[in-house]
Amino acid sequence: MSAAVLSQARRIVVKVGSSLVTNEGRGLDRAAVTAWAEQIAHLRGLGREVVLVSSGAVAEGVARLGWSRRPHHMHKLQAAAAVGQMGLAQAYESAFAAHQIRTAQVLLTHEDLAHRQRYLNARSTLFTLLQLGVVPIVNENDTVSTDEIRFGDNDTLGALVTNLIEADVLVILTDQRGLYREDPRRNPNAEFVHEATAGDPELEAMAGGAGSAIGTGGMYTKILAAKRAAGSGAHTIIASGREPELLRRLAQGEAIGTTLYARLPGWSARKQWLLDHIRLRGHVVLDDGAVRALVQEGKSLLPIGVVDVFGDFERGDVVACRDAAGNEWARGLINYSASDTRRILRQPSHRIGDILGTANEPELMHRDNLAVLRTA
Repeated sequence: MSAAVLSQARRIVVKVGSSLVTNEGRGLDRAAVTAWAEQIAHLRGLGREVVLVSSGAVAEGVARLGWSRRPHHMHKLQAAAAVGQMGLAQAYESAFAAHQIRTAQVLLTHEDLAHRQRYLNARSTLFTLLQLGVVPIVNENDTVSTDEIRFGDNDTLGALVTNLIEADVLVILTDQRGLYREDPRRNPNAEFVHEATAGDPELEAMAGGAGSAIGTGGMYTKILAAKRAAGSGAHTIIASGREPELLRRLAQGEAIGTTLYARLPGWSARKQWLLDHIRLRGHVVLDDGAVRALVQEGKSLLPIGVVDVFGDFERGDVVACRDAAGNEWARGLINYSASDTRRILRQPSHRIGDILGTANEPELMHRDNLAVLRTA
């Protein structure tokens, strides 16, 4: 089955890690950039649409500025990103121009995808670029992002873009062969995982932490990215970017790396947007009856089923729904602020107006604005 994933895909997101783009932090690896441009051009020749998510701006900036290591100070990181982004964009533009393909630089922050209108604008822009035959080069906008709003790694960004454009496959190119059941650096005989299901809890237990001094992501972030991409029905391939002609061979049906399959069909665009919120404004704690009503019966969330409120959210914010044990079951757009929710929790809907003086909605969250994350 894995051999057919990319060969049958119509729209593909390719994510390239920092260590691959910058030759382990020593500056842009133009030979590698040229090779990926050639392979993506080949995919385009087969009628595929491709979006490239590329790390490397900060690492390239560090090299251009002559620094010996990646800085920790946010403003220096932003400065390095600003310097490095110029070289990164130029390298890709030149590499694709050799194949008569135009590129576009698309810089995103978490806020762009957390705000509904900006999410739709980014989606429309990417679709338009693809229709025009342009290859979008996407990166996080490190020059303006802060600790509070950064994606944290481009594996997550790759998954969000996959969901944003409803791609069929996310290909994560890394400096490792794929996923092992144990760390191969510690156990040379560790079993390699050829296929698995995205979102399987066992996968997260297998993966370690960040494994590179250049990038911020490790295999764990790739596992979580595959889980997120699966929400929109996309499969994920994790493979070594140093494998010769990797994309071309995958397109021919060759099984390379680890393939993580999406278990379920994709969510609607609105519910996918809800699920893609990495940082939420708060959460409400539900009793067992409310959890059952949301998860098993597909009902709206009423204030009578809420037992506690955490966070300082406003009407219209995205808020998580958790049980008493802390398990998140759903998330959605809330109809009342945190202070108002605290006043009406455990109360029947017909009492909202009496308590608050006005009743915007009878539901705390309407089912059309809810996305359920798991089944009971």
